[in-house]
Amino acid sequence: MDGKALDLKEVFGRLTARASAAAGSLWAFVGAALLVIVWGATGPFFHYSEVWQLVINTGTTIITFLMVFIIQHAQNKDTRAVHLKLNELIAAVEGASNRLIDVEDLTDRELEVLYRRFQCLARTAGDLERGAKVSVEQAERESEPGSKRPVPIKAEARNRKELKSNVTSQ
Repeated sequence: MDGKALDLKEVFGRLTARASAAAGSLWAFVGAALLVIVWGATGPFFHYSEVWQLVINTGTTIITFLMVFIIQHAQNKDTRAVHLKLNELIAAVEGASNRLIDVEDLTDRELEVLYRRFQCLARTAGDLERGAKVSVEQAERESEPGSKRPVPIKAEARNRKELKSNVTSQ
């Protein structure tokens, strides 16, 4: 990317950061509220004309249109920062699935498959001994045909499952 485009992006980033901070301040709200109050109070002077109504409609439409881009830029930046922080945590934690780094770049279908895997993992978590750990990779290995389940299950948990199935079948 050439220097001018990079500079323009940096200027836009700084401008939107300042605009976002200003728009979210108490003073911006007070200013907007006062503007609406003044506009409403001038209604009798302008006989509540179409032009009087057009002023507020046009002004709010323009501000809203511009704020959509400012808010979206701020949201994109915040989301990117959160993803980077989460990626760092995933990379730093031993046993965490590194496949989850940059998971936000997956397709909707890939996310759904991964979501179902985690749902399955969550369902089996109640059967594990206290303190036992299991990863997505381990759960996948265990779900392969012919594999033995290496995760220890409490006898009480197994009995609870049997008791539940007996009660529901009656």
